[in-house]
Amino acid sequence: MTYEIQINEQGFDTEPRAGQCLRTYLRERGWFGVKKGCDQGDCGACTVHVDGQPVHSCLYPAVRAGGRCVTTVEGLAREGGELHPAQQQFLDAQGFQCGFCTAGFLMTTSALQAEQGTAHDDGKLEDLPRAFKGNICRCTGYRAIEDAVRGVRHTESPCAGQAVGRSLGAPAGPQVVTGTARYTFDVEVPGLLHMKLLRSPHPHARIVSIDTTDALQVPGVHAVFTHHDAPEHLYSSARHEHPTEDPMDTRVLDDVVRFVGQRVAAVVADSEQAAEEGCRRVVVTYEELPYVTDPEEAMLPGAPVIHPKGPESGIFRAENNVCGEVHHTIGDMEQGYAQADVVLEETFHTQRVQHASLETHGSVAWFEPKEEGDGERITVRSSTQAPFLTRRALCALYDLNEDEVRVVAGRVGGGFGGKQEMLTEDIVVLAALKLRRPVKLEFTRAEQFYGATTRHPFKITIKIGAKTDGTLTALRIRVLSNTGAYGNHGPAVMFHSVGESFAVYKAPNKEVEAYSVYTNGVPAGAFRGYGLGQVLFALESMMDELAIRLDMDPLALREKNVIGAGDHMVTPIGHEPDLFIASYGMKQCMDVVRRAIAEDTSHRDVPEGWLTGTGSAVAMIATGPPGGHFADARVSLLRDGTYDIAVGTAEFGNGTTVHKQITAGALNTTVDRITVRQSDTDVVRHDTGAFGSAGTVVAGKAVMLAADSLAERLKTFAARHTGVPRHLCTLGAEAFDCAGRVVTLKELYEAAYDKNKLDEIAADGHWSGSPRSVAFNAQWFRLAVDPDTGEMKILRSVHAADAGKVMNPMQCRGQVEGGVAQALGATLFETVRVDERGEVTTAAFRRYRLPQYADVPRTEVHFMETSDAIGPLGAKSMSESPFNPVAPAFANALRDATGVRFTQLPVTRDVVWQRMRAESE
Repeated sequence: MTYEIQINEQGFDTEPRAGQCLRTYLRERGWFGVKKGCDQGDCGACTVHVDGQPVHSCLYPAVRAGGRCVTTVEGLAREGGELHPAQQQFLDAQGFQCGFCTAGFLMTTSALQAEQGTAHDDGKLEDLPRAFKGNICRCTGYRAIEDAVRGVRHTESPCAGQAVGRSLGAPAGPQVVTGTARYTFDVEVPGLLHMKLLRSPHPHARIVSIDTTDALQVPGVHAVFTHHDAPEHLYSSARHEHPTEDPMDTRVLDDVVRFVGQRVAAVVADSEQAAEEGCRRVVVTYEELPYVTDPEEAMLPGAPVIHPKGPESGIFRAENNVCGEVHHTIGDMEQGYAQADVVLEETFHTQRVQHASLETHGSVAWFEPKEEGDGERITVRSSTQAPFLTRRALCALYDLNEDEVRVVAGRVGGGFGGKQEMLTEDIVVLAALKLRRPVKLEFTRAEQFYGATTRHPFKITIKIGAKTDGTLTALRIRVLSNTGAYGNHGPAVMFHSVGESFAVYKAPNKEVEAYSVYTNGVPAGAFRGYGLGQVLFALESMMDELAIRLDMDPLALREKNVIGAGDHMVTPIGHEPDLFIASYGMKQCMDVVRRAIAEDTSHRDVPEGWLTGTGSAVAMIATGPPGGHFADARVSLLRDGTYDIAVGTAEFGNGTTVHKQITAGALNTTVDRITVRQSDTDVVRHDTGAFGSAGTVVAGKAVMLAADSLAERLKTFAARHTGVPRHLCTLGAEAFDCAGRVVTLKELYEAAYDKNKLDEIAADGHWSGSPRSVAFNAQWFRLAVDPDTGEMKILRSVHAADAGKVMNPMQCRGQVEGGVAQALGATLFETVRVDERGEVTTAAFRRYRLPQYADVPRTEVHFMETSDAIGPLGAKSMSESPFNPVAPAFANALRDATGVRFTQLPVTRDVVWQRMRAESE
């Protein structure tokens, strides 16, 4: 049988492999706009047109496409490069953030647009919840996508020097909407080998023996790596500027496995299919060991010791499975409770949540000549938030010099903290070094659930005392954090969780007791909010409960006790000398909530018999992590008279558009005259990474310092070049005006080049991430509940954000909306379920339940009028903080509607119905 297929009007006749899906067939022919998000038809990132009809290409057999015309996102544009209307609409509305899902939404939208007015038009474009039931976005919160479909334009084109504070589109926007933005695996690497991992079926076991004989007989298998091939060094998969923040408890491949899903062996072959077959043929003999999955039990005497390591590992109390702990008391707790007229105590639980970034973890490594000198270096292309810290870890692990390792991140398809880890790079480099061949490892969606990390599950007990006028007299917070089988981020998340939450309310007597505890379960890690959201769920719920007991307005109770503009912040380590309230927007945030309550009419159309309620919560977060978060940047004048920014931070919709805006303002130019090189260890000296909300306040500050410095250096050079006094030289978009003489930037470059003075038309900036400020947020909901079914509907969602000077309103609004949507998922239905052995049982999107278009309300976002004394041009961070007040605000609204206090997340519909029924009985 002859196989022929038309792909974007090009003919192909290579027959697909037996069982091959259309997605892999297309990608193997260079159509990288077709993405892998789930391989089960759940997310829609792989959507293409087959004879004009949208299909999920991960489910569509490639053989069925024979004789048909297939269109991918790359084929949507018209002749001459004119964008398809849907592409232009998504570009104008910036209907994306990381962009990994965008091709799928575009293909769905364009197909529905083509059907409009035809016999096939079934009205889906007017019913977007139905239209997009097969597409998932993890970043945007869907409002920007709706605006794109409706033709709403948000992008602006400001004049030279006026970019800051305007809604500029992302620099990579045209590439995102045309499918030409390059993510981790959107590259062709000649001679590539594929890796698959054999994983443990046991929660705790010692490997007695591994027989790889049969695996090595599989045609195409090149090698099988086990703990015998791995370095003995212990390390942490967590990436921090200071490695000592995390316990050193991990090996690349270990002879002891500590959770179901831990990697046991790595098979490298010519194809993924051969590598998978090799994994099936590896024979492992285990000695099963006792295991423990409950953190309270894990701390008890006699519990199985998960990491019997010495103090050199950095584990606080290995014999009790305590990865880290903190204890701190201010004042006299007994006296504080004795002075209280009301004392409340309650315990809350939060669940495991998956980051669910649509691009899974993965990396590919190959060899290339060194930049300088003889020999080769290994290049690692990875979906990472921290390329520089990953290089540092790889060098330490394999005893390599920094010039022997390059780490580069393409565009990253979502992070949310999950890619502040080294989960694939270490083992890929092991194989590449051994085989001297390019090697690739890409997690499946199932592996993302049981082989990556989750949000830390918390048990939080709050005991709070207050006088009848609402004055707090005592506050005790006890936290038990389940870090899983490894301590990556465990102590840091535990500590951060009781930092700003401990400081946000004033009380003369405070106490914190917190533990990060090992169990035999999937490891937890960094997640948006970094522990703060878990504790604030408990604390803000208790503040509302206290207001009810005191018959007091919940906002008035908060206003009476919340930290003020001139107050010192005291955390569990006392006063942090580099942490300041450099601008104060909390009162404005609460005023937004008050206005929302006063003017709201959303409850008027509620069905008869439904209950309604309102609830709010506030949050405070530091604008960067403690201990330093470093960024280097360099801004240079180029030969053509444009500028180049070199910055280390990775891009996944987190705000590096701002770097161009800052530079355009400093150099009085337009953003189209600036290019950005980033997320590559070749580009600048160092960058800690795109985490801890550092994209604007750390990397952006470094860029600002470099751009400001370059403006001064160019002015000095122009004055010297023309002989005109410096104060008479004015920098414009393309030239200097030196007392009437126009000197183009091209001319200045040539003059510097001729004089071997190129260093005088470039400038460096460095920022250490210290001092730090704080940002404030408030969330308010009105919701309705059907007491007969437990169904909940959000009638109105309002978010107040103290972002300081808002550098890009459109982009910042998207960060807030995305944070609210992700938090609603964690509040309402998302949970990584595990069985009694700690094994994940929800290792697919269809079993995990991510928020879809129909689930997410349109949140009204309000920015406060503040300007920070520390952040660049007055800006503050706003990527993590919107997440934190959402769960308690929802729980408080639910309490107001039903009279029931829900203390465990998620608050699913069935749980709501059961609790209401139990209370009524």
